Amino acid sequence: MSATSEISIRVDGATYRGRTIDLGTGLPATAVVSAIRGEDPDPWVEATCPRPAPVHDHVGHVAPSVPFSLRAALAAAARSRGETAPQRPALESARERLAELTPPEADLADARRRVATAGASESQLRERVATLRGRLQAVRDVGGDVDPVRTELQAAIEELTEVETERIAAEQALEMAERDARSVRDRREERLRLEDRVANLERDARRSLAASVYEEFAAATAVLPGAAAAGDAPGEFEGETLTAMLAVARVADVDAPIVVESGPFDSAAGAADALDAPVVRL
Repeated sequence: MSATSEISIRVDGATYRGRTIDLGTGLPATAVVSAIRGEDPDPWVEATCPRPAPVHDHVGHVAPSVPFSLRAALAAAARSRGETAPQRPALESARERLAELTPPEADLADARRRVATAGASESQLRERVATLRGRLQAVRDVGGDVDPVRTELQAAIEELTEVETERIAAEQALEMAERDARSVRDRREERLRLEDRVANLERDARRSLAASVYEEFAAATAVLPGAAAAGDAPGEFEGETLTAMLAVARVADVDAPIVVESGPFDSAAGAADALDAPVVRL
C-alpha cells in the first residue's frame, strides 16, 4: 500500500539507498528510528525519507521490546488509509467546546483578606471614636478645653468613614469574586463532563476504526510467519506481539521506512515484500 519512494540512510559517513536497506546488527535501532522521525537523531545517523505518518508511532519500530496496543495501532492503520470514524463529528465538536472551557482561577483568599482587614480596622476605629466621645463629654463636664479632643474625634470619625467605605467596597469585591468562583466551578464541572465525553468518543472511534480493518488484519496474520490466532474483533487476538505488529504494518498505508529489529525475515527485501512497505533491517 505504500509509495515506492527511495530512502537514504547515512551511518558514520557511509550512505545506503533504496526501498530496502540492511544495516547489520552493530547500530542501535532506536538511533535509526529517531533519525527517520526527526526526533533528536544521533549525529552519526541521518535519514532522508518521506515524513512518517501517525501510524509510524505504532509500527515504525518492529521489535519485541517496543510497547504496543493493537486496537490503537489498528485505528492508526485505518486512518493512514483515509478511514474516518462515525464518531468524528461529535468528537471534533466536543474537543472544540473543551478548548473554550479553560476557566480562570478565582482567588477568593485575597478578597477575603481585604474584607477581614477592613473589618478589623473599622472595629478598632469605632472603639476609638466611642472613647473620644466619652473623653469629650468628660472634659466638657469639668469645663475644660474641648477643642483638642474635638479635633482628634473629628479626625477619627473621618478615618472611620474612609474605612467603612473601604470595607463596603471589599465586601462587594468579595461578592463578585464568589460569583466568579461559582461560575468557575460550574465551568470546571462542565469541563470534567466534556473530558469524559471526549475520552469515551475517542475510545469508541478507536474501536470503530480498528474494526474497519480487522478482517484484513486477520488475513495478514494468516499469511505472515509467526504464531497468531485472530478472532472476530481486535480484542480477541491471540498470538505473538511481533506478528501483530507486522500484520498492522502490512494493512497500513506506510511511506516512511519501517525499522525491523527482530522478526522472521532474512533480509530487508523479504520484509518489504511481506509488509508492502519500505524497510530498514537491523
